[in-house]
Amino acid sequence: MIKVIMNGCNGKMGQVISRLIADSKDMEIVSGVDVNDAIKNDYPVCKNIADCKEKADVIIDFSHPASLSSVLEYAVNTSTPAIIATTGLSAEQKKDIEEASKKVAMFFSANMSLGINLLIDLVCKASKILEENFDIEIIEKHHNQKIDAPSGTALAIADAVSKVLTKEPEYTYDRHSVRKKRSENEIGIHSIRGGSIVGEHSVIFAGQDEVIEVKHQATSKEVFAVGAVRAAKFLAGKKPGLYCMNDLFA
Repeated sequence: MIKVIMNGCNGKMGQVISRLIADSKDMEIVSGVDVNDAIKNDYPVCKNIADCKEKADVIIDFSHPASLSSVLEYAVNTSTPAIIATTGLSAEQKKDIEEASKKVAMFFSANMSLGINLLIDLVCKASKILEENFDIEIIEKHHNQKIDAPSGTALAIADAVSKVLTKEPEYTYDRHSVRKKRSENEIGIHSIRGGSIVGEHSVIFAGQDEVIEVKHQATSKEVFAVGAVRAAKFLAGKKPGLYCMNDLFA
């Protein structure tokens, strides 16, 4: 039985993951962490992860960037592997995850959906073939409550594509402030916010007289929860190191 600490247990994603694990036969949440204690769960809930008394095999963090330091500190001090699924992390915070991974197993992904990570793989393969004759544009759509833009997933797609291109590209975020033609080594990244859109990412390859589009649409938050639960099963018992969704497909 894999024992889990759910950080951000009373958030929307935390509640979805709690339900999935409750229905699982090989996992259980032994403790939750959330500043909001208004929701009653079948497990004890602390306001700070440092106050957790229960021993766990893995931490799932779906909370807020502000809590990352406490999660990493707890993970290192207790040698508890951690799934970092919180979005909107800074470059410095991502470096902190890398540092922590030298002492304890860390799993980090900008998007926990298995489908979006398959999209990234497909887009990278397409980019190698099409880069000489096609312009690359990324469009991401999310609900009107999302704070960060562009999404971490859109940036992850762009970064993955950049690594396979022969020339280092320039990221252009929208184009309203500059009146000029598109440069050849550009990747355009565009954000749309509205309604209750869970998450949609499209990568457009625009060539002469033809357009190829690769698209992923999430219709519920459960797709991210499924990925997080699968990652937790994978990470439990792993040696120190930084793992990602590609390791699940290996």
